[in-house]
Amino acid sequence: MAWTETTRRQYRREGLRYASDLTDAEWALIEPFLPAPAKVGRPRKTDLRRLVEAILYMASTGCQWRAIPKEFPPYSTVQGYFYAWSHRGLLA
Repeated sequence: MAWTETTRRQYRREGLRYASDLTDAEWALIEPFLPAPAKVGRPRKTDLRRLVEAILYMASTGCQWRAIPKEFPPYSTVQGYFYAWSHRGLLA
């Protein structure tokens, strides 16, 4: 399929740090499916958008957990959420 001017604008990734980062419109589609913060316990400190972007970065580059750039949450946090969400079927 050839790019038209409409699709070229729609899928442009300019202004994003990485090609795997989410636009605001993409994030608006994903956010409702993510778990809400727990009502008890310690408040969540992790920004879920950056966490999802880290997972997408890994999926698009194939990098190792420890090779995630420093702009993302710590790799152990990303790894923990990834495995928890995978086991719950959230990423299916």
